[in-house]
Amino acid sequence: MTVRVLLADDQPLIRAALVMVIADLPDIEVAGEAGTGVEAVRMTRELRPDVVVMDIRMPGMDGIEATRMITADGGDSRVVVLTTFDEDENVYSALRAGASGFLVKSMSVSGVLAAIRVVAAGEALIDPKVTRRLIEAFTGRSRHATAAPPQQLEGVTDREREALTLIGQGLSNTEISSAMVISTATVKSYVTRLLAKLDARDRAQLVIAAYENGLVTAGTGTDRRTRARHRYVSPASARR
Repeated sequence: MTVRVLLADDQPLIRAALVMVIADLPDIEVAGEAGTGVEAVRMTRELRPDVVVMDIRMPGMDGIEATRMITADGGDSRVVVLTTFDEDENVYSALRAGASGFLVKSMSVSGVLAAIRVVAAGEALIDPKVTRRLIEAFTGRSRHATAAPPQQLEGVTDREREALTLIGQGLSNTEISSAMVISTATVKSYVTRLLAKLDARDRAQLVIAAYENGLVTAGTGTDRRTRARHRYVSPASARR
């Protein structure tokens, strides 16, 4: 199956560089190019690409608003935000708008192409550096602001909550499998059930749910992620 991509960036050189690289690939093709957010929304509706690679800073309608409009349409097109800016506000806003991936332009071209393939397959992808900054932003807000009480994760089981916590920390299915000592098939089952129960579009929205429900807090950044890869002790196990 060929992944059809719409490139939305106000810099022609960026679009040209991606077009040149994608031209030689057998599994990805450029469906169109947009230079503004308005064009990106219009062309997504017309062309229905599998993935939209979206810049944030564009004249008129920015990439975040364009992403919000595209995902609100309810189509199958998924958005990967690609930008030179990785400030916390942009990360959170892009994910809240419905982006399935958030990448910075400093990453390699091969990384961008890999992200397109991952998102086209229905997964979500966030650059590890961006995940760390997002965690820091949320823990910073909790220290310096009066946060609203966490939402109740109604209908979510203890084990699903554990999986959601690890998703929020940025672990992959394989890492969650190892941490919880379960099969990857079971992890995928948890993810599927969490998507349905939390009415989430994809994994990126599960990450947001983990933050907003207080499952990811200070101390659950990179160091804890590393420890979780080796062993995850569930609350139930800890009480035994």
